[in-house]
Amino acid sequence: MSAQHIVVLGGTGFVGRAVCERLVERNGGGGGRIVVPTRRLAHGSALRSLPTLELVEANVHDEAALARLLAGADAVVQLIAILHGSAAEFERVHVELPKKLVRACAAAGVRRVVHVSALGVAVPGAAPGPSNYLRSKAAGEAVLKAADIALTVLRPSVIFGAEDEFLNLFARLQALAPVMPLANRGARFQPVWVEDVASAVVRCLDDNGSIGRAYEAVGPRIYTLGELVRLAGRWSGHERPQIPLPEALGRAQALAMELMPGTPLMSRDNIDSMQVPNIATGTLPGLEALGIRPAALEAIAPGYLGREPGRARLNRWRASRS
Repeated sequence: MSAQHIVVLGGTGFVGRAVCERLVERNGGGGGRIVVPTRRLAHGSALRSLPTLELVEANVHDEAALARLLAGADAVVQLIAILHGSAAEFERVHVELPKKLVRACAAAGVRRVVHVSALGVAVPGAAPGPSNYLRSKAAGEAVLKAADIALTVLRPSVIFGAEDEFLNLFARLQALAPVMPLANRGARFQPVWVEDVASAVVRCLDDNGSIGRAYEAVGPRIYTLGELVRLAGRWSGHERPQIPLPEALGRAQALAMELMPGTPLMSRDNIDSMQVPNIATGTLPGLEALGIRPAALEAIAPGYLGREPGRARLNRWRASRS
């Protein structure tokens, strides 16, 4: 194993929790150290029972604090990202944080970094992405690639799993509404299971042959957004008719959602991102190159979407947004 002391940025999130569990399994419950910074220790309550894992209250956007966190580390896993926000917020998280990470790595003497990016980021010579999300993701990748570090990049499609905010969202909405107004029904995705992404992160850490490479983390099948929404409704027991929305009306709907309290369900920037197919280009290696056979959506999602009665799922969602 090439890295024993690992710092996981974004370890308390949906993907981060799966990565941390895989890292603990990799360590066999001992012989290593996993450090997960978090703004509030309460955010990491789901990780407290994991051996060899240490939760640290810290602001990773504070460069001095970040350098202290990296002291003595062998590697960093960078998972922090946002899906919604202003252009300045995307810049802060997707571009400025990688710049700070590069400087903190230099100060702490850490060279190994595994960075989880996204499908659809602009490649050299291509036109910039159509959304703040994709443009900032591309800029963050460029910062890391230009640095003197041993970098591996993973570019996943939309990630699904028991706690995802994609299929679960559409299941909850269909429990609430008699019909589903839907913009960009034809947008294409290649969903990948969160456990496969987590396994890929660990494989990259342990495989020096992955250094300097980027991998497209996708599942075995391509779906349209309309198909995914229909399946989410069917598997949760609340399949609803879909009403296709023209682009202008879809953007108006997204703007209304942006103005609602709490985290938006959808934003205009999300709609802009959907202009780029969220599927493998075929020009980069996939999960198979890391020895991972990606799980099919149909083998995993029905189990968690159908596990909780629709009304209970809806009530829990409402409580989370209050």
